[in-house]
This record gives sequence, C-alpha cells and structure tokens, in this order.
Amino acid sequence: METKPSEISSSKMFGGYNKRYKHFSPTLGCSMTFYIYFPPSPSPSYKFPVLYWLSGLTCTDENFIAKSGAQRVASTEGIVLIAPDTSPRGLNVEGEADSWDFGVDAYSLSSIGAGFYLNATQEKWKNWRMYDYVVKELPKLLSENFPQLETSKASIFGHSMGGHGALTIYLKNLDKYKVSVSAFSPVANPINCPWGQKAFTNYLGPSKADWEEYDATSLVSKVHDVSATILIDQGDEDKFLHDQLLPNKFEEACRSANVPVLLRLQAGYDHSYFFIATFIDDHIHHHAHALKL
Repeated sequence: METKPSEISSSKMFGGYNKRYKHFSPTLGCSMTFYIYFPPSPSPSYKFPVLYWLSGLTCTDENFIAKSGAQRVASTEGIVLIAPDTSPRGLNVEGEADSWDFGVDAYSLSSIGAGFYLNATQEKWKNWRMYDYVVKELPKLLSENFPQLETSKASIFGHSMGGHGALTIYLKNLDKYKVSVSAFSPVANPINCPWGQKAFTNYLGPSKADWEEYDATSLVSKVHDVSATILIDQGDEDKFLHDQLLPNKFEEACRSANVPVLLRLQAGYDHSYFFIATFIDDHIHHHAHALKL
C-alpha cells in the first residue's frame, strides 16, 4: 500500500493553501488523512517551522482547518499548521460502536476518533497507536516528503482530547517539542474522569501505573527543565469543566513541580469551536514567539 502522501484537495486561504493528504499508515494499519496549511513562502528555499494541532472526540482532521480561523495569523507569522486525524478508521474492531465517546458515532456510522493519543496495549485495540503516529511516523513522513518544512523546529497544541494529547506528548518529548505547548479545554487529568477511565481501561487495561504514563497531571511531576510557559484557555461555561476536564488539577501539579503554567478561565465561553476561534490568535502568537527564538 502507498505510504507516500497523495494530495486529495487544495484551497487557497490568506495567501497560502490548505492541502489535504492521504496515505497508508504502517503504524495504525489503515489509511489516514491529514491537513497542512502552507503560508505564502518568502522564497523557494525557505523552510517553515511547524505547529501540530490535535483535535478532540468526534473530530477528524477537517474540523480545525474549517472552523478555527488559525490560518490568518499562521499566514502572517509564517508557521505551517499540521492537523492529523484523531484515530485509526475503518478497522471494524468489535466494540467500536458501543458509544459516542469510544468508537463509532451512531449517527454517522463512522469511527469518531476516540484515539486518546496513546499506544494501546490490549490486543483487541493493538492498532490504536496514535501516540507513535503523531510522535514518530507523521514527523518522519513530513520530513521525507515536504522539504519546505523544518520539522526539527516544532510545537504542539490541541483541544479537549487533543489538548490532553498535546500536553502528554510535550511532557514526554521535551526534546522534540522543546519550545512550546498550549491547549484549549484539555482533558487534563484523565485518570480521574469518566472519559479517560473508560478509554484507558479499554486501551491500556487495569493498571493505574500504565494510565499515569498518559495523564498530564501525573506526568508533570516527573519532568525537569520545563522553562516555557504552558498556556491553557478554558471556558468557565464549559459543561465538561468540572467532571471531565479538571484543569485545576493540572495547574496544582504544575505549581508543585515548579512548571510555569498560565491557566486562563474565560468568562461565558463553552467547549465549542466558537471558543477556540475567539482565542486562537493568542495561541498562534504564543507558539510563533517560541518557534522564532
């Protein structure tokens, strides 16, 4: 099967282009899609820093590109946006369709992307290796096929489940994403919330020690030399705030570990892309400053 990415769509925006690609992923054992936003290039030899976006439950690689408005500032800052899909799809594993937050959406009958950006250890879910896909396969694929990308200069951010992914991937790979991380409404302490407990039980089994390896609140106490401020925006009218997201737990852990964090509670905002679009410019500027140091 073809592992080299093939372009399947292209749309001009703010002088650059949203381009969607498809490839076969050996890591996941299925075809995957991802979007790249290329800003206008100042010269043919120019190499752009990259900013990875990880989306949340029910999302694909399309949501962020279509709804966030991030391309406007990415264009002026000269940063490439990379938006992968959220999960393996089309593998027809029994149990995918059990509920909307784990497997298949009953309304669309397609995988809704509850990948949680981890490497599953349970045999049934052995293809669910989104951690390796995001951290290893995708950067290598980009480096080998897009010479205009400076993949060694990278930052990462995300929303909800993707915010969880961004925080944990950053904390476990400070050498790869050493400049910056941010998140919107992240699932910040999944070992203590229903979404995380459900996903981790299925993917990782019963061991709480295994769960902690993908829990940002647990990981932050184990890392050293985090000097860049972690930026988190959270709407105070988010219906998931108090039982699923738990950003205050992450903030407390950061304070205890002397890790700089800025948690901004935004009055009146919910969990939607309306919220993300309102504050996306701040996040792009946050990463642009770090990437250009």
